[in-house]
Amino acid sequence: MILVTGSSGRIGRHLVEALLARGETVRGFDARPSGRSTEGYSEVTGAFSDADAAARAMEGVRIIFHLGAFMSWLLADQPRLFEANVEGTRVLLAAAAAQKARRFLFASSGEVYPENMPQYLPVDEAHPLAPASAYGLTKLLGEEMVRWAGRSAGLAFTILRFSHTQDATELLDPDSFFSGPRFFLQSRIRQQEAFGNQAVADLLRRHDPGRPAMVLARNEAGRPFRMHITDARDMVAGLLLALDHEVTIGGTYNLGATDPVDFAEALPMLAEVTGYPICMVDLPGAGVFYETSNARFRAETGFAPAWPFARMVEEAAVAWRAKHRS
Repeated sequence: MILVTGSSGRIGRHLVEALLARGETVRGFDARPSGRSTEGYSEVTGAFSDADAAARAMEGVRIIFHLGAFMSWLLADQPRLFEANVEGTRVLLAAAAAQKARRFLFASSGEVYPENMPQYLPVDEAHPLAPASAYGLTKLLGEEMVRWAGRSAGLAFTILRFSHTQDATELLDPDSFFSGPRFFLQSRIRQQEAFGNQAVADLLRRHDPGRPAMVLARNEAGRPFRMHITDARDMVAGLLLALDHEVTIGGTYNLGATDPVDFAEALPMLAEVTGYPICMVDLPGAGVFYETSNARFRAETGFAPAWPFARMVEEAAVAWRAKHRS
């Protein structure tokens, strides 16, 4: 049996489907029920830090994909971050060792690097680790616990540092957790107010044309943001390759899209679909500008992402038009 934590999440639900399609017996473990009732699938609902729930989830399991995590950048959420991502990972590793599980594949994050202040580009696995966010810190601590479980309990592991990941249809959803504030002006204003960044919210509001609009974020020198955006289906393909290639055991890899997304190129593509104007806003600071290398993972597993950003936009456009015809 294969356990997928975070089975109700963006990547987890796609991974469950892929594993079931391969004929695997799968158990999900998440704080939220998936609503899935499929032959070969069962689930445990609970917190990863709940030892009893973790033991139930781990019963009979030979392979674990630990994808589940709590994600937030709010100061008030830090206790919850450490409970879910650090203590939860510790509890799961203990349960996996007790079960004598065969493999433990851990979803870390590119936020273990100083993505917004890299020492060099592209960022590879040898880049110094210096998380700037509490979320990134919890993932780095998780990595160290996984490695320790490998040394102390003989647990075969693979660590995958995930790129930023989305479903394609989220790209043009102003209410989505990521793409809403990334690409839509009003959503970004609300996000910055929630963060307590009133000065930035006011700056953004000064560019508001009084109707729905998109925002092209640039840094204080006018450089457009650039980052990786990976389709969830490509992440699932990478996870399955990591499972199938034993060369990845004991290794740490960047997993994500090969090419970063330049916002100066992305926003016109999105605006063409929505018909919304683009507001260019120069935000304080160095801004988001990085490129992460997946070359090692591609070389060792044959990983070939099939959903570049332009293809994601095509799918997002279909969803947008269907929604706005109704």
